[in-house]
Amino acid sequence: MKEKLDPYAALRYKEFNIFLVIRFILVIGWSMQFIIVEWEVYSLTKDPLSLGLIGLAEVIPAVSMALFAGHIVDQNEKKRLFVYAISAFLLVAIGYYFITSPYVYATYTSNEILIGIYLLVFIGGFIRAFFGPIIFSLVALIVPKKIYPNAATWSSSTWQLAIVVGPAFAGFSIAWIGVHASMGFVLAAIVLGLLLTVFIKKKPILNPKIGEPILQSLKAGLSFVYRTKAILVAITLDMVAVLFGGAIALLPIYAQDILQVGSEGFGILRAAPAVGAVLMMFASAYIPLTKNAGKKLLIAIFGFGLSIIAFGVSSIFWVSVIALFLYGVTDGVSMIIRQTILQLKTPDEVRGRVASVNSIFVGSSNELGAFESGLTAKLMGTVQAVVFGGVMTILTVGFTSFKFPNFRKLDLTKDMNE
Repeated sequence: MKEKLDPYAALRYKEFNIFLVIRFILVIGWSMQFIIVEWEVYSLTKDPLSLGLIGLAEVIPAVSMALFAGHIVDQNEKKRLFVYAISAFLLVAIGYYFITSPYVYATYTSNEILIGIYLLVFIGGFIRAFFGPIIFSLVALIVPKKIYPNAATWSSSTWQLAIVVGPAFAGFSIAWIGVHASMGFVLAAIVLGLLLTVFIKKKPILNPKIGEPILQSLKAGLSFVYRTKAILVAITLDMVAVLFGGAIALLPIYAQDILQVGSEGFGILRAAPAVGAVLMMFASAYIPLTKNAGKKLLIAIFGFGLSIIAFGVSSIFWVSVIALFLYGVTDGVSMIIRQTILQLKTPDEVRGRVASVNSIFVGSSNELGAFESGLTAKLMGTVQAVVFGGVMTILTVGFTSFKFPNFRKLDLTKDMNE
């Protein structure tokens, strides 16, 4: 007899609910912070390349530290590391609050302020290298394996919902209360998230090789990812798609110069992809994506590329919003499937290192994508750069489907019950 699907299985664990609340608060703070930084940098420079440099400033430390972060996460207790990472995030938020203050703007030049902002972005990249492995490992210690897909859905949905609220609120708050007060709200959100960690218990360290030499540990993690083709193909496909699909980084240009909708319109544009992703993720709690996962992932990223092209050529605000909404729907499907593949195919003892490799391939490609979009916009124009990214995404799907035919047959249903 087929077991009845429980769309709320993961939510029946109290500690998982606390984790979701913390993640929701932190992502609101992070997404607001990033949007405010983008807005302020472009307002100061009016240069699309300056937006790309934000991504580059974050990706360099994130990539260089990622593998070492995975090793550290696998060797240590996860709850304590979670607290440390949030505390470091709080210090960066204090820095942003200070550097956007009237005193700083009255005392320092625009170039000096920009240098300070980029420095904080750079420091934030080091911190971000730890968040992915910590969160990925922590979820697996809170819920049992049979509900990993459901937990991944709700965790990703929470992340996307915060991405809806954060950018939208950031866009309006910039207009209503200004950049400095908006950074103050971010600071308060992080403090609240840190306080709530007292409700998460310490977790066992499941790695049997505590004290393993770091180079040997890193080699083991990389070797596992290379051997597990489902993981390797999924994260590589998503990396290339996100790298060339970094149209989101150019939204300040679209809002201010092309669509001319101001900070409020910017908030709507920035939130539209996340709205689509959240709706898709909630739907997936009732309609799981584990069956024929490989084929569904390829279709989703193909649609992702089409939506980027539609957004790039649009000069009508609501057409652009709809295109970004579909961008979010397809991205949401991709994210859920990829996270489910990672959770089900990764043993507990290497979760930190696998998550670190994933952050290099996928997470950091967001920032590299931002740099690529900023650079190509500088060289060929904004609209052409976005369309180019969409075309490259579609070509990536075609190449992957041809090169890895077995990936099209990937089905995760059996993995849930092993």
